[in-house]
Amino acid sequence: MPGRSFNFSYSGPDFIDNKSCFVLEFDKTGKCSKTIETQTTDFVFCDFGIYRGMLFIEPNQTIKLQLPPVREKSFAEQKNPYFEPVSFWFATENKQQLNNQISDFTSQLNQLTDKYFDQLYFRQSRSIFDSLVYFLDKKSGTIKNESFVNHKMLSLKMIETEVFRLKPEDYSAMFSNVKQQFWLHPAFTELFNKTFNGQLSFEVKSVKGDEIRKAVNQGNISFLADFTKAKYKVANDILDLVLLKMLHDAYYSGDFNKSSILQMVKSTRFTNHKNQIIREAANNISAKITFLQPESSAPAICLKSLEGENICTNQNNKKYKYLIFADTEMVICREHLKYLPAIQQKFQKNLEIFIVLRKTDASQMKKFFTETEVPGIKLIDENNEFIDAYKVRSFPQCYLLDENHKVKFAAAKAPLDGFEQQFGAFIQQELFNDREIKGNSFGSLSLPPDFKIHT
Repeated sequence: MPGRSFNFSYSGPDFIDNKSCFVLEFDKTGKCSKTIETQTTDFVFCDFGIYRGMLFIEPNQTIKLQLPPVREKSFAEQKNPYFEPVSFWFATENKQQLNNQISDFTSQLNQLTDKYFDQLYFRQSRSIFDSLVYFLDKKSGTIKNESFVNHKMLSLKMIETEVFRLKPEDYSAMFSNVKQQFWLHPAFTELFNKTFNGQLSFEVKSVKGDEIRKAVNQGNISFLADFTKAKYKVANDILDLVLLKMLHDAYYSGDFNKSSILQMVKSTRFTNHKNQIIREAANNISAKITFLQPESSAPAICLKSLEGENICTNQNNKKYKYLIFADTEMVICREHLKYLPAIQQKFQKNLEIFIVLRKTDASQMKKFFTETEVPGIKLIDENNEFIDAYKVRSFPQCYLLDENHKVKFAAAKAPLDGFEQQFGAFIQQELFNDREIKGNSFGSLSLPPDFKIHT
C-alpha cells in the first residue's frame, strides 16, 4: 500500500473514547516497519477503506502483517453517517501468533453458529450448544495464551446469553473474575456493553423503579452501588465500571435528572479512583456529556475560506454565530444552503453565518456557491479536523453560538427545518429579558419587521 498511512487506535466499553495509539507509514515500495513498546497484550484497530482491521500486539513479538487489497468506500458509503466498517482480524505470517489463533477461532465459531442456527436460536438446544463448546475446546484446547483463553470464554458466553435469553443478573457475576488487562479487549467490551446497556432505564420500570429513579435524581451513588452489587453480583473495581456504564446510558435516556448524573460521574469515587481505567472513563464521560451543551465553550474553528483567507470563528463581532456543517455533494445540504439568503436578510444585524464544508471537488463547490449566491463565510475543512472535533455524523449539522463562542442551541435547526422561527423566537425572548433588566435599551439586538415581542 505505497504512500498510505494507517492510524491504529484502542478502545474499550462504549463510554470510553477511542485513542490514537500509533501510525504505520508505508513508503513508495509499500513497506513499513514500526517498533512499539508494550509490557502487556494490547488490542488495537485501524479503519481504512471499507475495513476495520483488528490486531493484538504482544510483548517481545515481531508481527508481519498480511494486508488485504484495499477497497475504498463508494460514494454512498462515504455519505452514509451510519456506515459501519467490515471488521476482520489481521493475518500474520506466523500462524502461531495470537491474532491468527483468534481469527481461526472466530471463523470456526461463526461457521458452527450458522450451521446450527435453528437448533440454537429457535429450539434453544442445550445439547447442540454443549457440542459446539466441546468441538471448539478440542480444536483450541492446547492454546494456553491467557488473552486467547479469555477471548474464547467471553465469546462463548456471548453466544450462550443470546441462545438461552439469559438475563444480565444470570451471568453478570463472571465479570468480577475478568482481569483488568482484558477490559479493553473486544470480547470483553462486546459482552459488557450488551449486559449493562440501559439497565437503569430498565430498572425504573420494575417494582422498585421509584427507588431507583429517586436515587439517580438525588445523586445517591451509595444506594446505586449497593443495588448494583446486590443484583449483578459484581464487586471491587468492576462494580465502578458497571456504575459508570449505567450512569452514561441513563444520561442519554431522558429518564433521569441530568445534572445529578453529572454530579455523580464527577464524584471523587470515580475521579480519585486508584484504577486508571475508572478515572479515565469518568473523565471521558464527564467531557462527553457536557461537550457542546448549552453555555459550554465551543472549539474555535480556524480554517481557510473558499477564497483562501485564514479565518477563525471566534474573531468576528456579531452577537450570534450560526455554524452549519455541510457537504455540497449531498442534495439535501445544497437545498438547506439555498435557503440561507432569506435567513441572512432577516437577521443580518444579529447573526453571522459560518458554513464549515467537508472537502469535495473544489471547482464544483465554487460553482455551486457562485450560482446560488449563498451568503456566509465558507470554511473548508480539508482533513475533517473540525468535523471530527464537533463529532459531526450527518450533514447538515448546526449550532448557534454567542459572541463569546458559547453554545446557545446544542441542536440548532437546519435552515429548512425551522431555524428562522427558532432564532426569531429566541431573539424575541432575549429582547424581552433585556427590556425587563434595562428598561427600553435593547443594546445591539434588533428584530426584523415581521417579528413582534409578546409580553
